[in-house]
Amino acid sequence: MPSETLHLPTPDGRADAFAAFPDDGERHPGVLMYPDGFGIRPVLREMARELAGHGYFVLVPNVFHRHGPAPVIDLPEHIGEEARPAVLARLMPLIEAHTTERVLRDADAYLRFLTARPEVAAGPLAVTGYCIGGLLAMRTASAHPGRVAAVAGFHGPVTADGPDGLHRLLSPITAEVHLGHAASDLTPEALGELNRALDAAGVDHTSEIYPGTVHGFTMSDTDAFDAAALRRHWDRLLPLLERTLAHG
Repeated sequence: MPSETLHLPTPDGRADAFAAFPDDGERHPGVLMYPDGFGIRPVLREMARELAGHGYFVLVPNVFHRHGPAPVIDLPEHIGEEARPAVLARLMPLIEAHTTERVLRDADAYLRFLTARPEVAAGPLAVTGYCIGGLLAMRTASAHPGRVAAVAGFHGPVTADGPDGLHRLLSPITAEVHLGHAASDLTPEALGELNRALDAAGVDHTSEIYPGTVHGFTMSDTDAFDAAALRRHWDRLLPLLERTLAHG
């Protein structure tokens, strides 16, 4: 599976990114994959390559590019519970500095870059994301309803801005949405409130708690990893993309 490190122009400088795509000389639908807060690393490259193997051009941006190329901070090979507090202490200032304005400026640049790539087919794109990347994916779909046909977020803080912020986020979305929540992140009552908000906004969606999971369940380099939940994630994501993106 071909892959490369790219550098994308943005209003705030060049952003590094990882891309994976089929090696067949054809054009394929584009997918913007936002990483979790730990950023681009082997597990994200592996997931991008796996998705690309199903017929997609997958772009994984370094969302903290303003602070340097990935990895922006040093990460242990396995991000266990002992290492997690120190890693998060270094990450939180970067996450807090990544304002909605920055998110939207970057999203526009990422989508423009994807659309211009000769390997990417004409037509709508998809956006997916993990942890904080799930929220970035939803913000991207909300800001670009004409360009994003599918959005998926996994263990992401979608309800972070309260009811009013949630309404503003959801109302513009025309993409089909799948949200896979960790059982440790969302109570059944909170899931019900979120799903009612999705219904009220007219969003075509599936939104569910993955049983027995904790935050970060898709990431095999963390203690949160759950192999069954990762399979469930693929079982939800791949049909969503197949339904919504045109395959030439």
